[in-house]
Amino acid sequence: MSAVVDELASGGVRLAIPLLLASSGELLSERAGVLNLSVEGMMLTGAFAGAAGALASGSASVGVLTALVAGLLFAALQAVLSVTLRADQIVTGITANALALGATTYGSRVLFGDAAAESVPGFEPIPVPGLHRIPVLGPALFEQTALGYAAFVIAVALALGFSRRTVWGLAVDAVGEDATTADRCGLPVRTIRYAAVLATGAVSGLAGAQLALSEVHAFSDNITGGIGYLAVVAVIAGRWRAWPTLVACLFFGVVQSLRFAAPALGLHLSAPLLSTLPYVFALLAVSGLVGRSRAPSGLTVPFLRGT
Repeated sequence: MSAVVDELASGGVRLAIPLLLASSGELLSERAGVLNLSVEGMMLTGAFAGAAGALASGSASVGVLTALVAGLLFAALQAVLSVTLRADQIVTGITANALALGATTYGSRVLFGDAAAESVPGFEPIPVPGLHRIPVLGPALFEQTALGYAAFVIAVALALGFSRRTVWGLAVDAVGEDATTADRCGLPVRTIRYAAVLATGAVSGLAGAQLALSEVHAFSDNITGGIGYLAVVAVIAGRWRAWPTLVACLFFGVVQSLRFAAPALGLHLSAPLLSTLPYVFALLAVSGLVGRSRAPSGLTVPFLRGT
């Protein structure tokens, strides 16, 4: 039983890492007033570019760089549509995800062929001496890959650097709450929103690389499987705050891991039912049954100077 619990905790943390990265960027973007439903497409593009870069160069580190660049390019497209052209953020996000799914599926046939399911250079777990022997938490937290450890550092850095106690965090919140007033106060609204969307693309690309290069060492069609949408749900469930969002990501990771560990624990739970739990939790958060919840007032509202 102890081994099963250890595996449940380890699996939950591993599944939460890409979700944590993506939701950290999405939280920043939504606080700035831009809803990035295209996080799923950013992650998928990052996973494809990461696997392609690693396979072509023979280096997982190169794969991370290509995933980062791919995420930034995808985010730049989203920023142009949402911030500059003021297109509907929900429509553009869903359309971008469909484009990413089709493009990466076709690209995997062209670039990989039969090698799409084969192993690509990736990262191996690096146990932290001593700490990885701690019961339950040790294997879960201290037997990650280099990219996994970096994910925790990036998520914490974003949470602290853009907290509501910092100048940057207050500027982001001001733009997300009332862009017109923020502009009259001298804040560069478009620049802040562009930066937030690009940051989301960067961390989402890394999240995709984590999936392809740390978890499976391969690329497969739709490898993200809806994790990008779950990142948006985590932000809602976390009530647009950093640390509750982190807890939501860990909870969602454990729920997903439970699908695989339930038989060993003697639990006969429906896998589809477990898959719906994160979304039910998000609905409860939005309804106010799980704490108070209020999205930024300017979320999805395009900014046009003078209006």
